[in-house]
Amino acid sequence: MILRRGRFKDVVDRQLELFALDDASLIAEAEEADAAWTNASADDSEELFGDYQLVVDAIGERLYDLRETYAAALDEQRADEYRTAFDRASLKRFRRYAAFLEEHR
Repeated sequence: MILRRGRFKDVVDRQLELFALDDASLIAEAEEADAAWTNASADDSEELFGDYQLVVDAIGERLYDLRETYAAALDEQRADEYRTAFDRASLKRFRRYAAFLEEHR
């Protein structure tokens, strides 16, 4: 059973590493948007938070697409195991941006 628990660990780790490299500019944009709304005046914070949320949603959608593209190649049981592994690793590595995955499970 121990082997089964980590069945998708390597592939998920590689996928998330590639995601971090390929989408580094989007992640940097999210960090900048977070800093902007966090440090904004009360008058500007609502609009800047909206800008931040758009970038967070874009990252979440990219993670979702990555997850679902790979899961589509698996049978139903393995796809569920993979999704669970992907979601756990994504939440661990990209917590602020992975909530979209939980909403679309």
